[in-house]
Amino acid sequence: MGHLAHARKVFDVEIAGLRAVRRRLDEAFDRAVELIVETLRRRGKIIVVGIGKSGNIGHKIAATLTSTGAPSVVLNSVDALHGDLGIVTDGDVVLALSYSGESDELINLLPALRRFSIRLISFTGSARSTLARYSDVVLNVHVPREACPFNLAPTTSTTAMLVLGDALAMAVLHARGFKKSDYARLHPAGAIGRAMLLRVADIMRTGNRHAVAPETLSVRDGLLLMTRAKSGCLSIVNQRGKLVGVFTDGDFRRRIPEDDHLLTRPLREVMTRNPVCIRMDALAAEALKVFNERNIDDLIVVNAKREPVGLVDSQDLPRLKLM
Repeated sequence: MGHLAHARKVFDVEIAGLRAVRRRLDEAFDRAVELIVETLRRRGKIIVVGIGKSGNIGHKIAATLTSTGAPSVVLNSVDALHGDLGIVTDGDVVLALSYSGESDELINLLPALRRFSIRLISFTGSARSTLARYSDVVLNVHVPREACPFNLAPTTSTTAMLVLGDALAMAVLHARGFKKSDYARLHPAGAIGRAMLLRVADIMRTGNRHAVAPETLSVRDGLLLMTRAKSGCLSIVNQRGKLVGVFTDGDFRRRIPEDDHLLTRPLREVMTRNPVCIRMDALAAEALKVFNERNIDDLIVVNAKREPVGLVDSQDLPRLKLM
């Protein structure tokens, strides 16, 4: 069997395992979500514990929960019995991960955890295991087989735990009414956070970097304004200062071969009327959406009176770490 065939077989085995776990989802999952939501409502936290590969998956589950507004910490099963139990408080909920449900380090920790007033949710492949017996809610992640040819290395089982953790985090997110703006508040340094927290007014070019011209101005003089502004776009206004059109360097290049008098024409004869624009108080994320949906390089920014006050240049977005 070739390398690609081996790879596809692993995919097939793990997909089959995920389907098996999906079919087994029942009201226990609902109870787990409700326990977590109630814990968070009472200002409790989620404590994730696991050993080996399950522990690695636990770190990712805790990170996903925390990043979506459900405060979570990872408790090391060994260090817990040497003082780290101090992170546990009454009212917390514990997510315990062990496919066998019999890992010595985890089983030794359970009696100590039960001295606290906590609720225990387990991810295990054995509904009759010691871990399952200690648990308030058991989420069964039993899979038909591992992707390992010896059916030994945790592969399908850890994938199942990971996906179940994602499902739990997303269900909790939905149940708590967690919004995109909440996500942005927790990710201020990321591209998503910046796009959701910044306004268009924060990222637009203004002043001498934004070329504005009356519609009566000639194309030649309009190009000079664009050159001084180092911009590829010219916002065109009527006598009342309202935005009525746009003229770009692309427009100029397309027209010049077929119009000998283009440079002397007034901008109103060659401009694109009713250009795409955006309000200055809109979120930067809305500007990103416009760039993604419309084939434009520059986006004119207007105020409430539809007067051009700035310009968002798509070339600025990578520098601002918005793309």
